[in-house]
Amino acid sequence: MCITTKCHKCGIREAVILQRHSGKLLCAECFIDDIKSRVLNEVRKYHMFNYNDRLLLALSGGKDSYTLLDTILGIHEASKLGVITISEGIQGYSRDEDVVWIMSRCRDLGIDIVRVSFKEAVGYTLFELVNMSKVSDIDVSPCTFCGMIRRRIINRYARELGYDRVLTAHNLDDESQTAFINILRADLSRLIQSHPGGPKLSDLFVRRVKPLRKVYEWESALYAYLKGFKFQEAECPYITTEPTLRAKVRDYFRRLEALEPGVLLRFLNFIDDLVSKFIDESLKIPSLPLCKLCGEPTAHNRSICKTCELLIKVGVMRWA
Repeated sequence: MCITTKCHKCGIREAVILQRHSGKLLCAECFIDDIKSRVLNEVRKYHMFNYNDRLLLALSGGKDSYTLLDTILGIHEASKLGVITISEGIQGYSRDEDVVWIMSRCRDLGIDIVRVSFKEAVGYTLFELVNMSKVSDIDVSPCTFCGMIRRRIINRYARELGYDRVLTAHNLDDESQTAFINILRADLSRLIQSHPGGPKLSDLFVRRVKPLRKVYEWESALYAYLKGFKFQEAECPYITTEPTLRAKVRDYFRRLEALEPGVLLRFLNFIDDLVSKFIDESLKIPSLPLCKLCGEPTAHNRSICKTCELLIKVGVMRWA
């Protein structure tokens, strides 16, 4: 005898998904509605953007990118959206099929698209930069190069094209890892800056927000799948060949979540509430100085930014 269980939310359709952190059995429709509702709640809770804001979505083409685009289309006008996608240039790893799908969807909706590569931005692919760093015996992970250059490219285009906010597709797993790493490094400043209500330390920064930050990675993947998005499952090879602290924390958190469903969500909610107590004090921090090479913001007591410093070390830039 086949026994079916009704969805805990609607009580009508058959449940097909166990949402372990809530203990609820959901049908596909209610699961999708739940994700959309949580994204909207996070946007409203932290006033991530206003109705008239022009939003630039930074999309890689993967599952999180699709989920971000689809959920934001439900709460913001397509005419006020733009998309930027960046090709890092990693040998043996390509997201071209995913990016083409995203770009096709955006064109159908009339959304402006910017596609740029590391090669165009700094003259070298990420693969080339990583190899150059090894030749120069510089102990810097590929993820460090990638993250800093991506952020610079995205912020520059957002600023020059007049966008009010940058939206990234970081999910709950990503944000929990970031918070934990900042705690391990005793870096209160970065913990505050990564908070949705954290200070904007320079007028040259376009505020970056993360509407998916309370959505689990598996939920984002399932959302994309249920909506018919076909995405590749291959990971960036640098994650396994040159694992960083983040990769190790990610693996630990996955095991922890399997043992204690909901622990990542409780952890990030706790961090949000804790850090919010320091926000007012952090707003008194003076605006960041500018890098003498690129003119972008840099840390206090630094004459050149970390990105330029790395590019100098690998021989891409010169410091007179």
